Amino acid sequence: MKNKKLVIIGTGEIANNAYEYFTCDSEYEVAAFSVNKNYFNYNKFLDLPVVCLEEIEKHYSPDKYYAFVALGNGKLNHQRTILYNYIKLKGYKFASYISSHAFVWDNVQIGDNCFILQNNVLEPFVKIGDNVTLWSGNNIGHRSIIHDNCFISSQIVISGMCEIGKFSFMGVNSCTAENVKIAENNFIAMGACVNKNTKPNSMYTGNPAKNMNINTLEYFGVNLNNEME
Repeated sequence: MKNKKLVIIGTGEIANNAYEYFTCDSEYEVAAFSVNKNYFNYNKFLDLPVVCLEEIEKHYSPDKYYAFVALGNGKLNHQRTILYNYIKLKGYKFASYISSHAFVWDNVQIGDNCFILQNNVLEPFVKIGDNVTLWSGNNIGHRSIIHDNCFISSQIVISGMCEIGKFSFMGVNSCTAENVKIAENNFIAMGACVNKNTKPNSMYTGNPAKNMNINTLEYFGVNLNNEME
């Protein structure tokens, strides 16, 4: 039964997927989409209204509608986070999508604006922060923590008792050994095997994973001064 109304922020491919998942496999009814005025080029998307983000509350009150920010990992998740914080300041509550085909143990904690797709396994005592994406087919080991604003792509194994720092990205088929801590703003490349703690703002690749000595904030053009807390 669709007993909650939802506005999706974005009109790109992630938003298209979010519409499909929320419509077919959730309690939310998608009512509209919203984009920044700089990207407002049409009034409809997927046969639903599109409104300017700057005026969203005039059309869809935060008292009656939930929001979901449907962006990918642009600028190491900082683009998505800026919009998440902007919508939060407007007073909206956030929806999280958790696939009915994911296995989530009953004591797992999951935050706001999360996107957890099919065939994910979340073992006991796992904690997922706010604004986290888990694409399909991952295994998150017992007592591991994924902090806010991360993007975990597909076929990834995060072993038990690990921590994934804020704003980190893990590429397809990457993995961690037990008790590993991945620092903030890390980019873990496709297929990388991380077997020891990493340094902040760093990029890792290979097996075993090695620090490429690339500052990820500079590489992805992240300006922390432009972000709203």
